[in-house]
Amino acid sequence: MCEVIASQPSLLQMICRFGIQLGVGDKTVREVCEASQVDTTTFLAVANFMKNGRSVASLYIDKVSVPTLVTHLKQAHDFFLNFELAHIRRKLLDAIDCSSQNEVAFLILKFYDEYLAEVRKHMDYENRKLFKHVDELLAGRRPTDFVIPFTSKGHDNMDRKLQELKNIIIKYYSPSGNQSSDLLCNVLFSLYNCEADLRAHCEMEDALFLPAVRLLDEKVASQIPAGEQLPSSEVSQENLSEREKEIVACIVRGMTNKEVAAKLFISVNTVLTHRKNISRKLDIHSVSGLTIYAIVNGIVNLNEVKLQ
Repeated sequence: MCEVIASQPSLLQMICRFGIQLGVGDKTVREVCEASQVDTTTFLAVANFMKNGRSVASLYIDKVSVPTLVTHLKQAHDFFLNFELAHIRRKLLDAIDCSSQNEVAFLILKFYDEYLAEVRKHMDYENRKLFKHVDELLAGRRPTDFVIPFTSKGHDNMDRKLQELKNIIIKYYSPSGNQSSDLLCNVLFSLYNCEADLRAHCEMEDALFLPAVRLLDEKVASQIPAGEQLPSSEVSQENLSEREKEIVACIVRGMTNKEVAAKLFISVNTVLTHRKNISRKLDIHSVSGLTIYAIVNGIVNLNEVKLQ
């Protein structure tokens, strides 16, 4: 294990998220994992994914321990929200002048707080919905009120906001004095490191964790005797009115809000209200997510869908 860490220092954070303490001595990876009650195959899967990227995910999807992955991801969420991003915000406050005379500095801090809120929203959703669903599957139950996404929500929004924040700092903020400049460069360096770490985390969710969860879902479904629960289409569609199903069908066929309003003889505001209600009921906030839902539940056929 010592040689693994020395050859790939970026794995240090990953090791902490598995709950493995330093002071590993001359123990092998397996010995260290077993001493910390961590599934060795899952540890190696994440380590190889962090080192080599998505190309190795397919080798481990059917071999990883989902409970071990959930623990790792929860620890990562706690690290990002309660340590790394909070620490960067404190460094940002030290590096910029947030007085009322410096509007750019004030806007930078405001933009950072919006980025932090976006990350928190994404991770809170996963903690409340996705991980809760996984806990039910691990208990042998298969809830029908949640559709396992193919990609986790919010990744693109987080990336976009952080990129904009870095560009604003680099292009438009001029610190006063060498000390402020050094502090600001240090903040930017931390932002770039955080961005790389968070992107790797999100890619692992999409390429390794979610496929493993879908396999678990299929396994649990095959073990539930017929008649013990309704198919997901029958249960989940009860949440939507007939009008809302019409709205969903129009959206996934590529129609704009104005086109939907004209087709159904309602106002654009009514369409927007329906869309908010649909998002609230299904907890789906993207067209791609609605498309999957609509196909699975027979609202549209695949050949009707307009690919985005």
